[in-house]
Amino acid sequence: MKRVYSLKSKDVIDSIFKAKTSVGNSYFAIYYQKHEDIHFKYSISIGKKYGSAVERNLAKRRLRYILSKFKDELKQDVSFVIVVKPSVNTLKYNDILENIKKLLIKARFIEKEEQTNA
Repeated sequence: MKRVYSLKSKDVIDSIFKAKTSVGNSYFAIYYQKHEDIHFKYSISIGKKYGSAVERNLAKRRLRYILSKFKDELKQDVSFVIVVKPSVNTLKYNDILENIKKLLIKARFIEKEEQTNA
């Protein structure tokens, strides 16, 4: 995912947390806020309780890859911060993908896929 999609300013990230609009489950929390830019912006927050630097970097790489898969479907007028909880350490990649997808749908960042019975 290109750098233009990442939030870098601590002030912007703090304002997103102060807005207190969020969705979450036992593995992730997504705090979000609307903005006026031409595309969405995101940041990933992961604490040291998660594990070693190698484990934290692996989790961030996986999340960035998952977000790149949904890049075309995501609403373009939001900024969000994904907070990774230590319990994610037990999940496999496909479980992380499903949890993030459910939260993005819950936050109305992407549309729910229509299931057809054929």
